[in-house]
Amino acid sequence: MIDPAIVVRVTSPRLLACALVTLLTLTACTSPSDDPVIGPATAGGTVDGGTAATGQGTGDQISPPAAVTLTPDEYRAELEQARGPVRDAVKKLAATRGLKTLGKQLQKTSGAVDAAVTRLSALAPPAEVKAQHDSYVEALGRLRTSFDTARQDAEDQRVCTGPAVLTGMAQANQLSDVEDVAKALSGYPASVIPVKAAKKRNRRLSNGRFIASEGRPSRAFLELRNGTRQDAVVVLVRGKKKAITVYVRRKSNFKIQGVRDGSYKIYYTFGEDWDARARSFSRSCAFEQFGKTVRFRTVNTGTQIRWTNWTVTLHAVTGGTVKPKKIKPGDFPA
Repeated sequence: MIDPAIVVRVTSPRLLACALVTLLTLTACTSPSDDPVIGPATAGGTVDGGTAATGQGTGDQISPPAAVTLTPDEYRAELEQARGPVRDAVKKLAATRGLKTLGKQLQKTSGAVDAAVTRLSALAPPAEVKAQHDSYVEALGRLRTSFDTARQDAEDQRVCTGPAVLTGMAQANQLSDVEDVAKALSGYPASVIPVKAAKKRNRRLSNGRFIASEGRPSRAFLELRNGTRQDAVVVLVRGKKKAITVYVRRKSNFKIQGVRDGSYKIYYTFGEDWDARARSFSRSCAFEQFGKTVRFRTVNTGTQIRWTNWTVTLHAVTGGTVKPKKIKPGDFPA
């Protein structure tokens, strides 16, 4: 890995059991004058005074009682109970804007769908909708799998916001699959997707667009060079304050003029499709911190003013002296 470079220039003023049951013939031994008592072949039981006590006989099993066929009203109520938590979870997913909580919300959503599948699988719906009911339960099972897959995508940072998850699932027809089957249960509440997923987008800001900035009265500048294949958002933090946040497009440079004196930590995130509301890229996101604190200082000697300019590259370059540090999404100062 070639290190990113920093260039410091001091500028003068312009500066994831098997019981083997053996069937035994149980024989009760008596005195020689008595006839032997031979019991039947059995997998269990005792012989007492010549009587063999067994359960239901060899290998018999008691089947659970069959489910009672529901009336339309009873079935409707069951559907409501099953789908309600799913709808609530999907709404919350649609409102999840950060990768920090996305994995947890996807886990909750998948769990809600799984609970619905378990509940509905045990029902005996009205005879006229049994086929539709079975198809609906199967579709919910596929939906659960889709949410599990999306969770893995979130862990790998291929998808970074809740809306982007739903957009991807809609694009793969994973949402319409369950909704079309739900519509076939005509007269019954079966829809589990209460929101409309947006189409796939690739939103970008212009190069050098300030997302946030304090006043910049100094003579010093920070030049940012983004030679990567992804857009970036760079955040300068002085102390506990986010001083400047700026957008730098891929294969582009930008010079922040007038950076105040002080020591700054520099954070940056790369990705695709900038979600301004989430203050995050929605796909293929990565988070890093520049491996060195950058200090700006202006010195006035009376006869001249001296200041420090910095150039920071966001990509690897030959001769680079500072390595970037990957950070958790929750550690990025969005």
